[in-house]
Amino acid sequence: MAICPSAATMNSSFPGQVHTIVPQTSAAKTTTIGTMHQQGMSTATIRPSTPLTPVPVSMSTSHPYATRRRAGGEGTIGEKAGSVSPVTGHPSIGDVHAARDRIAGRVVRTPLAPWRAAPAGAAVWLKLENLQETGSFKLRGATNTILSLSEDERGRGVVCVSSGNHGRAVAHVAAATATAATVCLTSRVPAVKVEAIAALGARVVIAGDTQDEADAEARRLVADEGLTFVHPFDDPRVIAGQGTIGLEIIEDLPGVDTVIVPLSGGGLISGIATVMAAAERDIRVIGVSQERGPAMHDSLRAGRIVEVMEEDTLADALAGGLGAENHHTYQICRALVHDTVLVGESEIAAAMAALSRDEGQVVEGGGAVGVAALLAGRVEAEGDVVVVVSGGNVDRVVFERIAGAS
Repeated sequence: MAICPSAATMNSSFPGQVHTIVPQTSAAKTTTIGTMHQQGMSTATIRPSTPLTPVPVSMSTSHPYATRRRAGGEGTIGEKAGSVSPVTGHPSIGDVHAARDRIAGRVVRTPLAPWRAAPAGAAVWLKLENLQETGSFKLRGATNTILSLSEDERGRGVVCVSSGNHGRAVAHVAAATATAATVCLTSRVPAVKVEAIAALGARVVIAGDTQDEADAEARRLVADEGLTFVHPFDDPRVIAGQGTIGLEIIEDLPGVDTVIVPLSGGGLISGIATVMAAAERDIRVIGVSQERGPAMHDSLRAGRIVEVMEEDTLADALAGGLGAENHHTYQICRALVHDTVLVGESEIAAAMAALSRDEGQVVEGGGAVGVAALLAGRVEAEGDVVVVVSGGNVDRVVFERIAGAS
């Protein structure tokens, strides 16, 4: 059952170009994944309730990724020298500070608002990234990345693969910098997101039913047209851009104890965890994914990157896999994320409705999973808790049906 109108059912009566491509490998891919499930090779059911065990990335003990947390004072974050970690290639706290300088004036410093309807006795704040100009946190990473490109790289045009929000962010920054943009999507992407991307003047390519197929088309365009690829999550510049959220959290709430973050490919949580790990106090970072196709959650539990079946979900922004050549987010999550939990579709819907009813916020399913985890008791609200509300790009009809049902 489709959750909301998708790209496959759209017409193209809006600005921008929309092309639909049927990948020749679709049938083979479906057969392969189906066979994996029949043989019990999929890890979609590998979800133990025990917390993750932190696994340090291979490095010297002096490196910030070698130790997940430091004991100490009030959560101050000092800038560290160096652009990218010379040991791991992962972004450093210095990269995050540089990203904040680079994107200043182009993104909103979103409010950290008390959750008025938080569970009794809990002190919870909402980091409202749904209030960004493009409706999600993705604007931070896309802005940092595109502004970091050389004139030649921008001149060739950029291309990305997206479940919707990254594509909108890339299209927005590309328009602001006079850069040609192509956004590769799947047929599962809600029509409201496709329309918003095309309205910004980007060329939109609908390539198959899975993120792997859309990614393959983007890589083909890189090879055939010389476009510059802007990764949705596994890029130090993207991670550093998303990490600016962490800087704002710790500046606005120096005593924060726990940060709850929507989890998909891991760019958002990797950036935030990088900041929290640099704080001179112990701060928990917990990721929340949807039950339907939680790629990072399942990969962390399995101890390796695994494939998952993509399914329709209210949390469409969190759909997709990690990619076989993941270089950053999987390792960072293993080293710096304390735990991950899952929430179901009804729990996501209840969180969307609660945020609308109690806070007056329009939040998409992927943006509401952190609140869903607290409401469902998946995460205990210990101390001062911040929940990242990552986006608000949701089909209006679907949202009104959910909000009205509460």
